[in-house]
Amino acid sequence: MQPRNMSMSGVVDLAAVKAAGEARQKAEEARARAAGQQGGTGGPAPSALVIDVGEAEFEQEVLQRSAEVPVVIDFWAEWCEPCKQLGPLLERLAQEYAGRFLLAKIDVDRNQLLFQQFGVQGIPAVFAVVASQALPLFQGAAPEQQVRQVLDQLIQVAEERFGIVGAPVEGDGRPQAEPAVPEDPALAAAHAALDAGDLDGAVQAYRNVLADEPANAEAKLGLAQAELLQRVQGLDAARVRKEAADDPADVPAQLRAADLDLVGGHVEDAFGRLVETVRRTAGEDREAARVRLLELFEVVGPEDPRVVAARGALARVLF
Repeated sequence: MQPRNMSMSGVVDLAAVKAAGEARQKAEEARARAAGQQGGTGGPAPSALVIDVGEAEFEQEVLQRSAEVPVVIDFWAEWCEPCKQLGPLLERLAQEYAGRFLLAKIDVDRNQLLFQQFGVQGIPAVFAVVASQALPLFQGAAPEQQVRQVLDQLIQVAEERFGIVGAPVEGDGRPQAEPAVPEDPALAAAHAALDAGDLDGAVQAYRNVLADEPANAEAKLGLAQAELLQRVQGLDAARVRKEAADDPADVPAQLRAADLDLVGGHVEDAFGRLVETVRRTAGEDREAARVRLLELFEVVGPEDPRVVAARGALARVLF
């Protein structure tokens, strides 16, 4: 059975920028607590990183603990040959990641209710629970490299979206402090302005960072977000969409509508609108639509599959 890849990207929700900042702060505080416990017994022992879970223990061992650490669920059975390949790999990685996630193993033959509630189509099947929210990861005996990529992405999402970090542990079960990485004060000031809704201040702060570090990806993303939020401030969404629908040749109207599409999470609609505008225009109008599309690519991220597809579509209409 071929593994089904996980998608953690979801939609772009720029209205949640402040919430993301709060999650980031929560994650930093969690790291500090973990570091402060070094030398004590607050971290999970290696043997506690892999647990067998049934229906009776599920709420306490999975749902409650998912508020503190990402919980990876391995649905398996004794008769399942691919499970015998994937299970030991997940157990080894749980030890290697040393507390960044917890592995919960569920025997489907003994826990049919959980099997049905998760909508498992076949085993092995791997899910995650973060802050009591279930996320499908993959199905089948995936190769180690892919499993590592999925786990790394899960840990990143848990930290950035929910402020949840596991407590890294050493081999003797004691929490292991992560080396502190000081944040650039200028970048921190830009983030703070964006989180506080000071869009003018955030734009200027990100530009200051990029003046010194033109390749700073975090500053580029922050600037693109702040400028987008600036552009949609005060717009009458109904009026903007009516103007764009009434006159497809009105390029400024199409740009405003694309911005609203993206802020509302309609990523493909925003990209498609601008690609079509580039296709049917020329000169300054075409350049304005092309530049705006590239700016929205920065907001979503260059590796997002929707950006990759839209870049291809843009290239086809340009060349």
